[in-house]
Amino acid sequence: MPFTVFHLGPALALGLPLRRYIHVPTFILANVFIDIEPLLVLALDLNYSLHGYLHTLLFASMFGAVLGYAMYLLEKVFKPLYKTLHLVPENPIRIESFIVAGVSGSILHVLLDSPLYHDIKPFYPIAVNPLLNPNLTTIYSICIFTGLIGVAYYIYLLLSEKGKPLISRIQRS
Repeated sequence: MPFTVFHLGPALALGLPLRRYIHVPTFILANVFIDIEPLLVLALDLNYSLHGYLHTLLFASMFGAVLGYAMYLLEKVFKPLYKTLHLVPENPIRIESFIVAGVSGSILHVLLDSPLYHDIKPFYPIAVNPLLNPNLTTIYSICIFTGLIGVAYYIYLLLSEKGKPLISRIQRS
């Protein structure tokens, strides 16, 4: 994706419904932070592939695991914000939920980018990208569509009381 914001769509649409099982802020950040690599290459005019090691399944997984652990360590600081934004459930989440969110989010990023860019080698150290199909521009449409679904679901969460469905709140009245 040329713009990392496209990665927010799948992150929201997949992460929010799974928020009782994975740490959604970690999942979202993992989807977006992988593009730190091309940002640094462009900003610092580095003689390096635009999509290098972080855009491989191997290194993206390691990055996601480290990010998940870092987010676990920062959880006490940011949990009130996450709860206010309805991104995490009331019950505490185990460290595995952070690691799984980081790894799966970064892998999702690589899988979404792999069909679009010649310089991505998702199965490194194998130097071939069997997923490459630059004509597969429907990925952008998928990201926009999932973004709309994610935003709609997030609005639903905001309209619900402490994560309880709005429908059950109405039925209790």
